[in-house]
Amino acid sequence: MAVLTRQTHSPIGTLRESLRSDRAALEQGFLQHGNAARLLNAHSRLIDRYLRRVWRQLAMPDRIALAAVGGYGRSKLYPRSDIDLLILLDAEPDAALQQQLHQLIVVLWDIGLEVGHSVRTVEQCMKESADITVQTNLLEARLLCGNKKLFNELCDSVQQHLDLRAFYLAKLQEQQRRHARYAEADYNLEPNLKESPGGLRDLQTVTWIARAAGLGTHWSELAQIGLLTTAEARQVARHSALLATLRVRLHYLAKRHEDRLLFDFQAALAAQLGIAASANRRASEHLMQRYYRTKLAVRQFNTIMLQNLHDYLFRETPVQRMLNERFMMVGSLLEIRDEQLFEHTPEAIFELFLLMEQHAELTDISAKSLRALWRAQQRIDASFRRNPLNRARFMEILRQPQGVLHALRRMNQYGILGRYLPAFGRIVGQMQHDLFHVYTVDAHILMVVRNLRRFAAPEHAGEIPLCSKLMNEFARPEVLYIAGLFHDIAKGRSGDHSQLGKKDARAFCVQHQLGNADTDLIVWLVEHHLTLSATAQKQDLSDPEVIAAFADKIKNDRYLVALYLLTVADIRGTNPEIWNAWKAKLMEDLFWQTRRYLSDGRVADRLGEIRGAAADALNLYALPPDSYQLLWAQLDDSYFLDHDPQEIAWHTRLLAFKVNADTPIVKARLSRAGEGLQVMVYCPDQRALFARICNFFARMNYTIAEAKIHTTQHGYALDSFQIMEAAHGGTAYRDIMTYIEFELAQQIAQAKPVVLATSRRVSRQLKYFPINTETEIKPDKKGMYVLSLVAGDRPGLLAHIALVLDRHNIRLHRAKINTLGSRAEDVFWISGTALAQPEQTKALLSALASCC
Repeated sequence: MAVLTRQTHSPIGTLRESLRSDRAALEQGFLQHGNAARLLNAHSRLIDRYLRRVWRQLAMPDRIALAAVGGYGRSKLYPRSDIDLLILLDAEPDAALQQQLHQLIVVLWDIGLEVGHSVRTVEQCMKESADITVQTNLLEARLLCGNKKLFNELCDSVQQHLDLRAFYLAKLQEQQRRHARYAEADYNLEPNLKESPGGLRDLQTVTWIARAAGLGTHWSELAQIGLLTTAEARQVARHSALLATLRVRLHYLAKRHEDRLLFDFQAALAAQLGIAASANRRASEHLMQRYYRTKLAVRQFNTIMLQNLHDYLFRETPVQRMLNERFMMVGSLLEIRDEQLFEHTPEAIFELFLLMEQHAELTDISAKSLRALWRAQQRIDASFRRNPLNRARFMEILRQPQGVLHALRRMNQYGILGRYLPAFGRIVGQMQHDLFHVYTVDAHILMVVRNLRRFAAPEHAGEIPLCSKLMNEFARPEVLYIAGLFHDIAKGRSGDHSQLGKKDARAFCVQHQLGNADTDLIVWLVEHHLTLSATAQKQDLSDPEVIAAFADKIKNDRYLVALYLLTVADIRGTNPEIWNAWKAKLMEDLFWQTRRYLSDGRVADRLGEIRGAAADALNLYALPPDSYQLLWAQLDDSYFLDHDPQEIAWHTRLLAFKVNADTPIVKARLSRAGEGLQVMVYCPDQRALFARICNFFARMNYTIAEAKIHTTQHGYALDSFQIMEAAHGGTAYRDIMTYIEFELAQQIAQAKPVVLATSRRVSRQLKYFPINTETEIKPDKKGMYVLSLVAGDRPGLLAHIALVLDRHNIRLHRAKINTLGSRAEDVFWISGTALAQPEQTKALLSALASCC
């Protein structure tokens, strides 16, 4: 049958319905048996049948061939993956053949086959195979129908043109580029099952090279020739099966070619795999932990196998140098001299990592040593942990001047760190769906250690100069690394992770014979690692009592420095987008105020100091005191305590001769924090002013980091805002400032009813892992009330909150806005008669919860 028509009851329509039915049957069968390998093979055979049927019905010429390539060529066709085809020609096609080929592709798409195809002669294939991706596809080519002789000619040509060593190096370089491309997403919340380091592609890279070398295509075949052991083959087959199962199920759930473990599907995948939630963790978090642990194992296997294949293909004899009776240097790799070393001398496990630190000329660990490490994991037991030599050597690793981070990362990757510290082992691969951590707990902990190490590196001294200075002056920095290792080690357990973690930390310190002073500091840091950030971001740092209360928790200057360094390293290690110059300024301000308090034993007379410093700054602009006395007379003490001298001087220069201005004054400047803008608003006070301003910035896609709301003695609003760009655009700051100054002043002057943005768009993460809104109002010691609010962040949230406060006749004095990824943790200082009435306060809290 040379012609297929497209009518509903035509052969094409019949094929389309038949294919849809057969694919649905495959899906139902898979959901029952759950065997991914069986499904992939069955799906490939099914597509084989339909392709051959269409090929015959269209009477394609016998002189050409149709071949499957890519994953389909391997007979591992995923449900929604493209069907990669090679149409192999014996010569350049004439017009008639071109028409036939066009009809073939059209029919294949019409019946529901999502094909990706190339049309080439053998000569053209060889020319294109200079591209490593094309060459790899040709190696996996599988004849479906047509000219077998022509296909064999292609296979022979591919083998003849194959340079095994060049192919190995090209695939290695390809993997390195892919790993670099996915480096930022390596431990993110939605990893790519196929492309991420430790994904399916890492396993395929090994089999591609093995296939090219004629060593086999299955793990059992590689075990038979000694490239890996039978036990290793079983392990990697198990990990490969999990990744394949997840990818198959993901395709079916998404109903499209989707390889990312998106939030949208994590809960459903967990349910399909029978993974249930526990008391403290979601089912999806258990699923992701299983995935991340598989990923670590695959990366280790990939490293071992690529080294083994390199040795097999290149058969070089690198220079060897003895390091001691147990280890030697082979080329630039560290290698054990006895394959059974770790079995009879497990103490040598830590010696390996110590040698890596001490010899900068070593670039990695040999495959022979890695395999021995893999096998020796079980040797790290209670007896190993009690051994004084192992404890001393672990501390020696932490005290080395170079290589500490690399040592800890390698120990984690190869399963050693979690075996030695069982509490750490429990959090390896543990996901945190708290809307601001983008790394697993173990990866976050090692990022914190990385940040601490980075503070001491001269090449990074310009990032946070204060941290670099303090770190380089800090005696025994291993104290900070240990605190970093334990600060989140109890995440996922029932109870306060800081309290639980400090017990683990104390036990570690006692076992490793740290002095009492260092033990007490480490335990205190783990217990209080959130205290500095919570104080800086949620309390009023202009209040002397806040500084005094915080300082009372600090034993001495070493404690303060350690807590500051750990806090900055911790925040910077949660999410690259959370840290900004404004947070840096808050932390630094609290550090300096506390250090001064610890030095002087009291909070200085800040009011007098601030007024004096502001006057000194104004003198530089030739503004004598009598020129701004009228303005300052309208400002009470709280204004001066809330603002730093430079900000007061800026306001004064702008307003000294406009105290009774009839029209709103809006001025903007680059923030002295080093990022974002400072905006001042001065106008006769009006209802919903704060909501109007918040709504204006929300529509500009700017977030408010801090707001200081002040009403003068003569009824003017003098408000200050620190704003940050939510998404970095290309507009120059000068243009933005001009726009803000004109447009915001116009909107305030017009005083039209506030029309909030109607969008309630939230991030996908918040959609699938929602936050329960928490609101609380407590009186403070100054006659005001403190409103604390935790909610899922979304555009315009602050404007909605401001309108609710206005409708309940609540006056806002100050706001600290803390956005952590998709999580908002905001604090407002408010006053109003309604707050003294329990029923009205309850109604306010209810309204706030509803608007969030």
